[in-house]
Amino acid sequence: MDLKNLLNKEQYNAVVTIDGPLLILAGAGSGKTRVLTYRIAHMIKDLSIYPSKILAITFTNKAAGEMKDRVRKLVGKEADNMWISTFHSSCVRILRREIDKLGYNKNFAIYDSYDQKVLVKQCMEELNIDDKFISDREIINKISNQKDNLISPTKYKNKVGNNKNDRLDKIADVYILYQKKLKNNNALDFDDLIYKTVQLFKENSDVLEFYQRKFKYIMVDEYQDTNKSQYELIRLLAKEHKNICVVGDDDQCIYEWRGADIRNILDFEKDYPAAKIIKLEQNYRSKGNILKAANDIIKNNSERKTKILRTENEDGDKIKLYKAYSDIDEGMYVSNEIKKLCRTENRKYRDFAILYRTNAQSRVFEDTFMKNNIPYRIIGGLKFYDRKEIKDIMSYLKFINNPLDDVSLKRIINEPKRSIGNTTVDKIQKFAISMNECMYSVLLDIEEVINLPKRSITSIKKFVSLINSFIRSKDEISVSSLIKEILESTGYLDKLKTSKDADSVSRIENLKELVSAAVEFENSSEDRSLSAFLEKVTLVSDIDNFDENSDTVVIMTVHSAKGLEFPVVFMVGMENGIFPGSQSLDNPGEMEESRRLCYVGITRAKEKLYMTSAETRRIFGRMVSYGQSDFIDEISSSLKEYDNGGRENFRNKPSLHNTFSLMSKVDNKMSYGLQNKTINKVESKNENELKLENIKAGIKVKHNKFGIGTIVSVNKNGSGIKLTIAFDKRGIKNLMYGVAQLEAV
Repeated sequence: MDLKNLLNKEQYNAVVTIDGPLLILAGAGSGKTRVLTYRIAHMIKDLSIYPSKILAITFTNKAAGEMKDRVRKLVGKEADNMWISTFHSSCVRILRREIDKLGYNKNFAIYDSYDQKVLVKQCMEELNIDDKFISDREIINKISNQKDNLISPTKYKNKVGNNKNDRLDKIADVYILYQKKLKNNNALDFDDLIYKTVQLFKENSDVLEFYQRKFKYIMVDEYQDTNKSQYELIRLLAKEHKNICVVGDDDQCIYEWRGADIRNILDFEKDYPAAKIIKLEQNYRSKGNILKAANDIIKNNSERKTKILRTENEDGDKIKLYKAYSDIDEGMYVSNEIKKLCRTENRKYRDFAILYRTNAQSRVFEDTFMKNNIPYRIIGGLKFYDRKEIKDIMSYLKFINNPLDDVSLKRIINEPKRSIGNTTVDKIQKFAISMNECMYSVLLDIEEVINLPKRSITSIKKFVSLINSFIRSKDEISVSSLIKEILESTGYLDKLKTSKDADSVSRIENLKELVSAAVEFENSSEDRSLSAFLEKVTLVSDIDNFDENSDTVVIMTVHSAKGLEFPVVFMVGMENGIFPGSQSLDNPGEMEESRRLCYVGITRAKEKLYMTSAETRRIFGRMVSYGQSDFIDEISSSLKEYDNGGRENFRNKPSLHNTFSLMSKVDNKMSYGLQNKTINKVESKNENELKLENIKAGIKVKHNKFGIGTIVSVNKNGSGIKLTIAFDKRGIKNLMYGVAQLEAV
């Protein structure tokens, strides 16, 4: 391959550097996928390295599929002999071969977030933990965090025991029981896939040595997004040969809130002192002014490696700023601009993306787009595999594949209705727990083990007979045929056909789509087993289903947009308190992550970028007024222009970083003023609302979510008044006065 003519100088150096540790700092739009694919092709075609010796790790199935397709075009079918997959898919592949060494069967189930929640709730019930004291979501997040940091249930229990914190102690008890139940169900949750692989390697040196020999060359994409468990997995695999190439951009580390550790990429040279560093700074995606704006913002971060994006593209339009009267006005402006650009520049709806900080901001744009007949789709809404009818049939498939899976059994045992009520299921479950057996084992001998009504026993026997027939069929027929058999034999499809519910037709269509998905899987996969299908479905992410050819406006969070690009981008809700969020304003570390998120949003735009804000908007039912985002102020004035019909003076409105603006409601009209420069007052109809003059340590207050609490401390600073409150049942919280709804008690 004539690499010098195919790549720029920096890309070429990255492609031909094969041996030893290599850090490729790839700025947004700098062609990192091109570098990775040509690097693999160079290794296989020019250096005659066996494809099976190469492991390439990405973060999404979409990225893995794209990379594999590109490599296949360069080297042919040899690409099929190497591993190009996500962290989780690679770990599943290893665990399917080796997990028996950890005491699991190789046909283990992979629990999704729904299954995980069901099991955690069951643990809470058995341990008599009130969900008003600790929510299942808090427990799930805490357990996930421990696994990401490779902390076992026993280790966590010992750690929190020393702190004498009753709340954390109960979470530790749930963690212990939850992990025990997972193993009894022969199941792993999503975090376990990496956690258990690392455990496997650390406890079985022969297994680790096998995979170290197998993968002589390792490449990791999006290295800035790795957490501790992913970092440790790669460290173990690369320890023998140290031929590790990581590609990433510290300026695009936006997942610290879910465990990503930016130090992994910033400290790469400390882990590998002999590492070579190559910077890819030439951007092939965006117009010049867009890149200059991105550089203006990100240079304000201190925790970063210095690099400046450059491009040979023309400067293009300035960044358009719009200061709306309200969030409704903001939605109308975006709609009108999309209509105008479609009309005057012959653009398609798929050219546009609306990016926001939180999913709650989507409603106004949905309403406005519907009124204006603008087709749209939301990335991050209800996923196909989260719909009830799909989860029901998927639970049948999971249980058929793994009869130890009590969570899936409980979902399907009376779906559709077959006279096996909750009371009967509870009896079966309690007996199974007492005998330390799975529930299906109890069902197989139902007459002998539990005293139940004859009608229930008859229904259970029919159910068992049905499941046994499916289990016998699973290795003899295709997955799509098995799904059809389940739909027909269980009466699930007939129930929907005779139902008078308005959504029955759409549910039937969804089930047909599930059959189509199975057929597509059978046509495109070498391994057509039920286990392989379940893995593919469980590991799919929302962004994997993104269809860039669908002619609709895309609405999504900035987090979801990472890795994508659009000709025209609207970054909406650019206000202090929203983007950046209010918590970021007092925390330098969080502010840097918010700035990186803004940088990611800006660099999604290829040709045009809009940044909009609103003087007032409704949040959680209340009207609030925030200042324009500090991030807009960080962009040089020569790069931006207001599109407000002479309302440019709004850019000088005080930012939340210096002052909270005030708003009060008088005779249904909004009047603005700076009655108090440190408080953001919101519309309120509550006579008991906590007054500013009553705020002091020691007084009792009430919060609509956290309940009754006592103010511990009052801290006045440049961004408002922060209250530290010890709530009776929800622990200590830090809240901003004027933002949190507080009542005097």
